[in-house]
Amino acid sequence: MRAPATTANLGPGFDCLGLTLDLWNETDVDLSGSGSSVEVEGEGHSTLPRDDGNLVLATLLARLDELGCERPAGLRLRCRNRIPLDSGLGSSAAAVVAGLLAAETVAGRRPSEAAVLRSAASAEGHADNAAAAVLGGLTAVARDGDGLVWRSWAVPRLPVVVVTPEGHYSTGEARACLPDSVPLADAVANLGRVPLVIEALRQGDLDLLGRVMVDSLHERARLGLTPGATRAQHVAREAGAAAVAVSGSGPSLIAFVADDDGARVVGEALAEVFASAGVSAQVRRLATTTRGVHVTAGAAGGRGDAGDRPTA
Repeated sequence: MRAPATTANLGPGFDCLGLTLDLWNETDVDLSGSGSSVEVEGEGHSTLPRDDGNLVLATLLARLDELGCERPAGLRLRCRNRIPLDSGLGSSAAAVVAGLLAAETVAGRRPSEAAVLRSAASAEGHADNAAAAVLGGLTAVARDGDGLVWRSWAVPRLPVVVVTPEGHYSTGEARACLPDSVPLADAVANLGRVPLVIEALRQGDLDLLGRVMVDSLHERARLGLTPGATRAQHVAREAGAAAVAVSGSGPSLIAFVADDDGARVVGEALAEVFASAGVSAQVRRLATTTRGVHVTAGAAGGRGDAGDRPTA
C-alpha cells in the first residue's frame, strides 16, 4: 500500500479543502506465520506501537471485523514512513487509508474510492485529509447529514516547499486555540476565497493563488503556537513564494513556488527564520500529485506516481 502526505485547509478552505503531496508511506502485508505485529522504519520508528495499537494495524483489523471476515492467523506489517508525525501533513489519514485498503485487499475485495473515503472519514472524525489521501489531487468535502459530498480535481504538478518546525502539537491542541465564534466579515472573506483557491490550483495560476490563499479564521492563532512561524510566512513571500499557508493544523507551513530554483531560495529563507528564532526545522522540497492511496506489488522508493488506485 502507498499512502500520500496531504495538506489541508489551503488558507481559507478550513476543514474542507485538501491537496495530495508526492511524499509516501508504504506498507507491506505478510500473511505468513502466526500472530500480528508491525515493523516500522523511518518516521515514528522509535515511538509508534508494534502491536494492534498501531493505527495502520488497528484500522486493518477493525475493517476486517466490519466486513465479517476472519482475521488471518498471521499478519505482519512492514511500514516505511516518510510522512512526519503530528506535522500537519496528514500522517494519521495516511495510516488510516493504508489500513483500510490493506483490509479490503486481504478480504479479496476491490473497493470503490467512495467506500474507502466514507470509512476513512468515519475513522478520522474529519474528512479533509482523508479525502485528499483517497482521491488524490485537489479535493473539497463537506458533511451532508450523516454522509459526505465531495468533488476532486486534477491539478498540474506544482513545486512546493514544506517547512516543519520542531515542537509538534496535536490537532486537538491546535483546535483548542481557535475561537468559538468569528466575525461575519471574516467568515464571508473566507467563503469568497475558497472557489478562487480551487480555480487557481486547477489552472496552476500562481498569481491568483497568491491573492486568494489568505485566511481570516484559523491561521493567526495557529501561527502563534510556534516561535518564528508568523515571520516565516512573511519571509517566504518576500523570498518569492506565490502563496504560503499553514498546512492542516500545523506546525508545518507550505509555500507554493514557481520552479525548483524558487523552491531552493524559499527553503533556505524559511530555515534561516526558524534558526533565528531558536527553532529546529526540517525543509522538504516536494510537489503536488494527482494520485491517492493505491496498491502496488513491491513498490520501491518513497516518491512517484506508479500504481493502481482503489476502483469500483
